[in-house]
Amino acid sequence: MGMTMTQKILAAHAGLDEVKAGQLIEADLDLVLGNDVTTPVAIHELKKMKTEGVFHKDKIAMVMDHFTPNKDIKSAEHCKEVRDFACAHNVTNFFDVGEVGIEHALLPEKGLTVAGDVVIGADSHTCTYGALGAFSTGVGSTDMAAGMATGKAWFKVPSAIKFNIVGKPADFISGKDVILHIIGMIGVDGALYRSMEFMGEGLKYLTMDDRFTIANMAIEAGGKNGIFPVDDLTIEYMKEHSDREYKVFEADEDAVYDEEYTIDLSTLRPTVAFPHLPENTKTIDEVEKIKIDQVVIGSCTNGRISDLRIAAEILKGKKVAKGIRVIVIPATQQIYMDALDAGYLRTFVESGAIVSAPTCGPCLGGHMGVMAAGEKCVSTTNRNFVGRMGHVDSEVYLASPAVAAASAITGYITDPAKV
Repeated sequence: MGMTMTQKILAAHAGLDEVKAGQLIEADLDLVLGNDVTTPVAIHELKKMKTEGVFHKDKIAMVMDHFTPNKDIKSAEHCKEVRDFACAHNVTNFFDVGEVGIEHALLPEKGLTVAGDVVIGADSHTCTYGALGAFSTGVGSTDMAAGMATGKAWFKVPSAIKFNIVGKPADFISGKDVILHIIGMIGVDGALYRSMEFMGEGLKYLTMDDRFTIANMAIEAGGKNGIFPVDDLTIEYMKEHSDREYKVFEADEDAVYDEEYTIDLSTLRPTVAFPHLPENTKTIDEVEKIKIDQVVIGSCTNGRISDLRIAAEILKGKKVAKGIRVIVIPATQQIYMDALDAGYLRTFVESGAIVSAPTCGPCLGGHMGVMAAGEKCVSTTNRNFVGRMGHVDSEVYLASPAVAAASAITGYITDPAKV
């Protein structure tokens, strides 16, 4: 019986010739990730283990991105605790204000994860790195602590769902529309503890930024991970960003999948997830006139340079609607500088938006965009649960940067082709 991409990577890291869905294994880790929210908990657990330091100072990444720049005393103390730990253990990849970025955009940019890796992170959107052909998944802080101490983690080998991507997308269709369409189709538990494996001739039309977005939101369908095959585009990205050796794993022709779906990109329309679940999707053609109060363009899902580019192209020469707050957040310092050089930041400011330093802030209702009761936000983030971005009576509508920028201009959820 053949193996999927995910199963082959896990087998290799467990030192086994083959693995089967449902099998329990212990696998070597290439990277362990934590942020300013989850790492302090992991540090406390690590102290209970009474271990001698960390397993490898170069294979741990700590990214201060959620409540930074620090919004209050508690967040400052969290960051200080992680900073002191990183210094004490010579952790190479510690990223603080000034060089920080939103973790799931920063790590690929820094070349810290490549094809064939096994990565765990104490953040649910660690599945982002599947875009590079890696197995990456979110874990709890206790598992992060064990990973930091031993360089290993146990997994139940997931079964898989195959998504065959075909067709060429129309204008304004991005990876965000693809994954929202899929989640709307299979539901938020449609891929529960399964690997979402994307393949097909339509992948050639998906940029690396599109793939990062799709893999990032695999968890929104309940997936254990999302993963893409390694092609020329992937290799080009890795060569540009990393000097690490990568390894390509391909699914066997007789690999077993629980289910198979075909996604025709040519039929997709801009898609919006209504409150309060990512599966509650409608195409832009089905959206009635919904007045909004805020727009957020950024996050680990859609804060990359291509996201800012499409938003800037739509906003250029136009003004944000009266009474609409628009917050733009480049996902890393490099993306910030690239957007600055390209003139995008000037475009945003001239249109009436503000530009923030890299932070997760508004995505989780932490800071930099918390909403009051009754307010509605179009956001390029990944979750729209009750109270996700502030008051429990506020509402979050998930959409692409194109839809978000168009909506900022009109003050209503808007088709980007109509502004």
